[in-house]
Amino acid sequence: MSFKRTITSCFVGYIVQAIVNNFLPLLFITLQGQYNIPLSRITLLITVNFGVQLTVDMLSAFFVDKIGYRPSIVAAHVFSAAGLLLLPILPELIDPYAGIMTAVCLYAVGGGLIEVLISPIMEACPTDNKEKAMSLLHSFYCWGQVGVVLLSTLFFACFGIDNWKLLSCLWAVIPAVNAYIFTQVPIAPLVETDQQGIALSQLFRSRLFWVLMLMMICSGACELAVSQWASVFAEKGLGITKAAGDLAGPMAFAVLMGSARAFYGKKGDRIDLDRFMTASAALCVLSYLMISLIPNEIVNLIGCGLCGLSVGIMWPGTFSKAAASLRAGGTALFSLLALAGDIGCSGGPTLVGLVSGSSDRLGSGILAATVFPAGILICSAGFLLTSRRSAAAK
Repeated sequence: MSFKRTITSCFVGYIVQAIVNNFLPLLFITLQGQYNIPLSRITLLITVNFGVQLTVDMLSAFFVDKIGYRPSIVAAHVFSAAGLLLLPILPELIDPYAGIMTAVCLYAVGGGLIEVLISPIMEACPTDNKEKAMSLLHSFYCWGQVGVVLLSTLFFACFGIDNWKLLSCLWAVIPAVNAYIFTQVPIAPLVETDQQGIALSQLFRSRLFWVLMLMMICSGACELAVSQWASVFAEKGLGITKAAGDLAGPMAFAVLMGSARAFYGKKGDRIDLDRFMTASAALCVLSYLMISLIPNEIVNLIGCGLCGLSVGIMWPGTFSKAAASLRAGGTALFSLLALAGDIGCSGGPTLVGLVSGSSDRLGSGILAATVFPAGILICSAGFLLTSRRSAAAK
């Protein structure tokens, strides 16, 4: 039985998640003007999007195994397509803000389910090197992010941003088609039928599990603590306009992060994952120090780029470590890891914002956030020590 189409569908699944997370921010100013909605309420939509995804991450541990992987991943894509399709329709039928919020909640459910399901579906596929496959998989979120920004910008340049409703419907085609494909492709069980999965209570008693959870929190925080400020670094370092910085900074960060994941996806069979993650965490610490301690805008921009390279392996690498060390963890393991990663994605930028207070004092916030890549280094050492003790006990 060939799983090539399954693997391709998983790649497209992460592109779908990139669409639901990155398309709406391109429309903030347009929605504000078209529907007369205050920008503060518009930006709240992003908080709601990730809040719903966090909730889905947490709840999926209790219902996905009962429903099954195929119905769940198909539903994830249907929710994503429905949200994108209704985004331009509902504001014309009901209160505009309520309509947009409803559409966001729909595709956020889809995005949350995709985040929980795609990695275990990919992990269950028979591949020669699980770590390579996982890293390559996660690179497609980065390529999806770049594609959404580039293609949307090109569409707006050719047809005008007033036609954003048509583009939203066009983006909805991708999850709709992938939903159908997931009804056809083979999906292997994550836990063998003759093997009993680990109960939540057993996971919570495992030291390895808690080390991995801390690694996921730090991984998410390492990535988002800097990436959300990438436009500021591009604007100041290159002397470009804010609009150009908003486009160039996050795109460059995504390209570099995706390149690191694609590199390990290509060469991972010849590279030790533990050493690669440790070296990446050390490089991340260096990049944070370049941003926070050196008063030079070009150096700060280079540090931002190095950060993109360094964080690439952290999220997929931790998933691979978890799958290899807690083999019967099942859906509960992946959903809780996704939850921890999203907590880190929220906590990293929050810490930077609280400490810095404004973009003029951004260095102090980034310096405080150095605790996260340092945490990866500590957790990596703790993981090796705990896993060796567990192996010796057996």
